[in-house]
Amino acid sequence: MLIDFFFALKDGRLPVSIREFLVLLEALRKNVIEPSLDNFYFLARTTLVKDEAYYDKFDQAFGRYFKGVETVFDENMEIPADWLLQRLARELTPEQRAQLEKFGYDKLMARLKELLEEQKERHEGGNKWIGTGGTSPFGNGGANPEGIRIGGSGGQRNAVKVWDARAFKDYDADREIGTRNIKVALRRLRKFARTGAEEELALDDTIRATANNAGYLDIKMQAERKNNIKVLMLLDVGGSMDDHIARTEELFSAAGSEFKNMAFYYFHNCVYDYLWKNNRRRQTERFSTWEVLRTYPADTKLIFVGDATMSPYEILQPGASVEYSNAEAGAVWLQRFTGNFPHHVWLNPEPHNLWQYRHSIELIRQLVGNRMYALTIDGLEQAMRALSK
Repeated sequence: MLIDFFFALKDGRLPVSIREFLVLLEALRKNVIEPSLDNFYFLARTTLVKDEAYYDKFDQAFGRYFKGVETVFDENMEIPADWLLQRLARELTPEQRAQLEKFGYDKLMARLKELLEEQKERHEGGNKWIGTGGTSPFGNGGANPEGIRIGGSGGQRNAVKVWDARAFKDYDADREIGTRNIKVALRRLRKFARTGAEEELALDDTIRATANNAGYLDIKMQAERKNNIKVLMLLDVGGSMDDHIARTEELFSAAGSEFKNMAFYYFHNCVYDYLWKNNRRRQTERFSTWEVLRTYPADTKLIFVGDATMSPYEILQPGASVEYSNAEAGAVWLQRFTGNFPHHVWLNPEPHNLWQYRHSIELIRQLVGNRMYALTIDGLEQAMRALSK
């Protein structure tokens, strides 16, 4: 079994070696951990992963191997692979989806508690138990319009809760920009001022002073002309934003080079009572959202970046964050941000033609005063013009 696990990590593009794998086997042979999956996870990560940058890939590969559908079937069972894939990836018709019961948040959580007490074994493809590929509100890979994802990956991106901890990856600020168009669009947001030490030759003043001095050279210096705009960027990370990493990294890198007075924080799906700057340490290094609101002046330009794709409960319902029980709804925090920073926009990497089909997008669009723009060149130019007003 562990040999297959080793190859699963290799398939996940993790740089694991035979030597490290032998260390893991030796640790298991000497019983350095209690026999549990959680303990094995931490032991395997400690012995096999050499760099924190690979934690997210390790989590995904580990989850695929130990929670994936392929690990629960006997290899000798004659189940056609194409049938199994079709079974797990099936798409219901709109009519079938409309027939699925929408529990409502409180009822959904109560029903989950009941099922956790009743269910004793794995289930797949049904409409009641916690499982995979079915229409039950509980499990993963299914098609219920309002569900709780437990392990695995989502298919419809509308889970009310996610019962699976993931390590998100920071956006790379050093990513090479494929086009200069993003920088050109961002340059519309500029307010130049000369501040600091006088280190630059003031050519016009030097010519004027020299002429007034009967031709004797009179050199005048001036401070460097810099963009005085202050920018606060809040970036959605993880989950459905994984589809937009490349474009978001390009924006993040371009903004970092264009705006010298830029601060950034991460959030997941919607802003709540804390933010973070390092995704690998987001559980231990958190910043109070109240503190962020108080730190930056009101003339700061606020830029949200996110696909706004989530369960509407995450925006409207206290306690409905997919990761923890938040005391106040996301809408409350969004209203605080937009009230504190009058100059704000939301950049959405989702294709504009899909916005009308996502209830959560419309909700957030209203909460930011219809200042939501597509993460395209035209959308960026419109957003920069809006911030300049």
